[in-house]
Amino acid sequence: MSVELVAGAFDPWARLAARQAAHSGAGSGACAVFVGTMRDFNDGDSVRTMTLEHYPGMTERALAGIADEARTRWLLNDVLIVHRVGPIEPGDAIVLTAAWSAHREAAFTACRYLIEELKHRAPFWKKESLADGGSRWVARNTPAGG
Repeated sequence: MSVELVAGAFDPWARLAARQAAHSGAGSGACAVFVGTMRDFNDGDSVRTMTLEHYPGMTERALAGIADEARTRWLLNDVLIVHRVGPIEPGDAIVLTAAWSAHREAAFTACRYLIEELKHRAPFWKKESLADGGSRWVARNTPAGG
């Protein structure tokens, strides 16, 4: 299991490839992945940048707890969570979650659990800078299916 917060841009596909390379055996028949990127719009406004704030230590513990929960619910061989903090530009990767398992059902379900729990429970605060020069704190996450 790996949980990491990164302050600069990261390549989620390179991170995934590096983690996949560590799975030298054939025990993982499935890997499900979610990559979230920053949109240039939200709630009807154009967004220029976003800053993600967090409490160091507390946020990592929350993410590790979510990963541990997933590992107790499903038979997983590995879990990866990488989350960006600090200033972010539209198109930048914000989050990567991945789950490895012997079978696809556990991998798919666990990967979805990781991102949904992260979106609702992880202590992050988002501040958007808008194209009209204003700024605002984001009060809620986009619901699943939204």
